[in-house]
Amino acid sequence: MISYTELNEQNHRITELTNVLSYLFKDRSMCDTGSCCELFYRYVDLVKEHIEVVDREMYSDLLKSPDKKINNVARNFMSGSMEIKRILKDFTKRWCPTQKGDTLHINEHALFLKDTDELFEIVLQRILDETEHLYPLVRSLTKA
Repeated sequence: MISYTELNEQNHRITELTNVLSYLFKDRSMCDTGSCCELFYRYVDLVKEHIEVVDREMYSDLLKSPDKKINNVARNFMSGSMEIKRILKDFTKRWCPTQKGDTLHINEHALFLKDTDELFEIVLQRILDETEHLYPLVRSLTKA
């Protein structure tokens, strides 16, 4: 089982990359740099990895609980995971034309900024919800 320290470190890395990318993407000329693309693909990989770990390790105890409210928390987080995966898939399909991870495809910078801001906001909200709601609930059930 992954530790809460490791989960929090993943969340910190994702948040840090979100902040850096938000800053860099505001400058249109930065969007086309290899370094910026590399950071963005690292961000996508970290988010996917984090969601997979949480999905794999956090819900079983919640779903086993006889308390329907606790079951609903697990179901809501699982639903949120599916939504984030869908959003990431749609985003990369639209803005990342190659599987190599070496370019972004930005025709409309303003629309790209809007889409990235929405993506970043959803992921950051998920991190906050995990930290404030999911982890404490799982800890209380597992006494970890």
